[in-house]
Amino acid sequence: HADRGIVWKGMVIVVEERQQIIYMQARLMRLASEEWHRSIERITELFVKYNVLQYIEEGFGIFHVEGDEAVLEDIVIYLQNRGVKDDTEISR
Repeated sequence: HADRGIVWKGMVIVVEERQQIIYMQARLMRLASEEWHRSIERITELFVKYNVLQYIEEGFGIFHVEGDEAVLEDIVIYLQNRGVKDDTEISR
């Protein structure tokens, strides 16, 4: 897999794609918790039950160029397509 570089104050810090994926997953879990008014534990259960973390990993190539809010909207659609009711588990 290809590494991606981040330039910071003239230094190049190499961050592996896997680390970026994990960072994105964590950001989206925290955003979901805030937006849906659910605990991180509840979001973790939901994301594991419906394979959302895998979905984020598989979509990373596209998701990394979108904002977190747009990706969260995509996750809402993904969950609704799997029968999750937005009024009970993913209310905004």
